[in-house]
Amino acid sequence: YWLFAADGGIFAFGDAGFFGSTGAIKLNKPINGMASTKTGHGYWLVASDGGIFAFGDAGFQGSLGGAALSAPIEGMVPSNGGHGYRMIGNDGRVYPFGDAV
Repeated sequence: YWLFAADGGIFAFGDAGFFGSTGAIKLNKPINGMASTKTGHGYWLVASDGGIFAFGDAGFQGSLGGAALSAPIEGMVPSNGGHGYRMIGNDGRVYPFGDAV
């Protein structure tokens, strides 16, 4: 399993691989969500401003970084197809990317 920190630091345990982090990058907003790929060989991190950071075999499908949001992003889930994700806002809005339609 993985644990993530608000600065994007990743801590991998057991057979979960480490594929990178944002721990050394100055972020505009803190990381507050993470989702793993179907293969377990990658993951996405999402910041409260909708910024997405893809690592390993996680493909970048777009982000909301720089967009005017009505509420902060609270988390994310990968799509069933594995080539996209949905970001979930604090106000209940869902933002699909890639094959997450």
